Amino acid sequence: MRLGQTVPNFQADTIKGPIKFHEWQGNSWVVLFSHPADFTPVCTTELGRIAVYQPEQKKDPEVGKTIRALFIISPDHKVRLSMFYPMSTGRNVDEILRTIDSLQLTDRLKVVATPANWTPGTKVMILPTVTDEEAYKLFPKGFDKVSMPSGVNYVRTTDNY
Repeated sequence: MRLGQTVPNFQADTIKGPIKFHEWQGNSWVVLFSHPADFTPVCTTELGRIAVYQPEQKKDPEVGKTIRALFIISPDHKVRLSMFYPMSTGRNVDEILRTIDSLQLTDRLKVVATPANWTPGTKVMILPTVTDEEAYKLFPKGFDKVSMPSGVNYVRTTDNY
C-alpha cells in the first residue's frame, strides 16, 4: 500500500465476528496492524500499548501528495526497517535510535525480541520458540512468566541480557 492509495474493502473474521473493512471503519481513523501469527509476544505488547490510547478528537484527513521515507540498513546491506511519513509529520528521532538499538540487540541475542515502548536496559521478551529449559540456561539470573488472559502463557521477559 502507498500513501494516498485506497485500502481494499477486505473481509475478515475477527474476535467480534466477520467484518467488511469499509463498513466497519465507517468515518473513523484506523490503525491497522499486521501480525505474523497468533500469540506473538511483541504483537501482544503493541496491541496492549495502543489500547490505552483512545481518540480524543477527530481530525480531518490529509491528502497525501508527497511522502518522506526512512530506511535503516544493516551492515549486510539489508533494509531492516522502512518508515513513511506525510510531509506534515516529523520523524521521531528517539524512535529511530530505539529501533537501531533493538535491531542490534536482537541480532546479537537471537532468542529475544523487544516489546512495545522498549528502551535499552528494560525488559525484553524471550521468543516462544525457546523452551523454559533453554531459557533457564540462557538467562541464569532468571526471567519472568507473564500470565495472559487467554490462558496461553507464552510471554516471558527478562532484563538479564
